[in-house]
Amino acid sequence: MSIMDYNGSAMVAMKGKNCVAIAADTRLSQQLCTISQNMQKVFKVNDRCLFGLAGLATDVATYSKELKMKTNMYKLTENRDIKASTFTDLVATSLYEKRFGPYFVVPVVAGLDDKGDGEYEPVIASYDYIGCKEQSYFACAGTSQSFLYGVCESFYKEDMNPDELFEAVSQSLLAAMDRDSLAGWGATVYVLTPTEIIVKNIKTRQD
Repeated sequence: MSIMDYNGSAMVAMKGKNCVAIAADTRLSQQLCTISQNMQKVFKVNDRCLFGLAGLATDVATYSKELKMKTNMYKLTENRDIKASTFTDLVATSLYEKRFGPYFVVPVVAGLDDKGDGEYEPVIASYDYIGCKEQSYFACAGTSQSFLYGVCESFYKEDMNPDELFEAVSQSLLAAMDRDSLAGWGATVYVLTPTEIIVKNIKTRQD
């Protein structure tokens, strides 16, 4: 078992039409031993951007605080909130800075870029340990990653509204966690629209 599997996790983000969603399980564990059912794995950057961290729990806590500090510095310097697409670059460069002693985390970013005229560009990005960025219609991370890709390909469709997106992400996460003994014990789904962040808790298997 690798160090990335020491604290199990399941995380998925997906694009919709003028909306994005990101979801993660809430289990904190040491391999097969559950410690808590309330671990936060998704964090708010601003009203148009969220990011999640899968991987080693101690590095999740450390790296989330580092990103919070860097986004606060950006806001103080630029006098504006960071755009989702700019934040994806910030994550990549901050991971690359630590390439000789990397954080054992896999970040997933979900956000919206304002294109004007009421249109928003969904932004989804995932990374490896040293900041190589990949952008697609959906992103998966954690010990459930291999299970998530198959079900996401089945559930994803273009131009989903927030309700459809919530359903697709929830069903993808539930199907993957049923096959991963290292993740589960509850999950939280965040749907980001131009006007609000919808947060819903979903029940999962408790074994």
